[in-house]
Amino acid sequence: MDPRELAVESLVPHRGGMLWIDRVLHVDAENVVAEATVRDDHLLLEDGGEAVPAWVGIEYMAQAIAAWAGGRALARDEAVKPGFLLGTRRYDAGWDRLPVGTVLRIEARCELMGDNGLGLFACRLLVGDAVVATASVSVFEPPDPDAYLGTASA
Repeated sequence: MDPRELAVESLVPHRGGMLWIDRVLHVDAENVVAEATVRDDHLLLEDGGEAVPAWVGIEYMAQAIAAWAGGRALARDEAVKPGFLLGTRRYDAGWDRLPVGTVLRIEARCELMGDNGLGLFACRLLVGDAVVATASVSVFEPPDPDAYLGTASA
């Protein structure tokens, strides 16, 4: 099964206004490329509804990583499960804001994924050929996410 042929909702647990990526363009063992358009109903609109702050690029990166993890899970015939954004190092944004209608290309490369579920990704956010933001993003994919979310049954 090619994850690129699936709806984004099949790859990530995000729904409704929290699902920000629109499609997965490429996914393999180490990389993912996703695309998103900054929508006029975005939860974090500023400037009178004209743009979102550039720091939200971290979440776009995290959702691309989630799509990568979802593709890996489906390739192993496992269920897609939630992961956690732990943080970022060196988030460097060249833009202050991302205007509504901007088409973003989100690239993430797995630099490290431990057996304990801790991972590190080198990420870039692009508009056309221009790099808008870069970051090293740390994530955690626990073996039992329900135990961390407090939804495990007793």
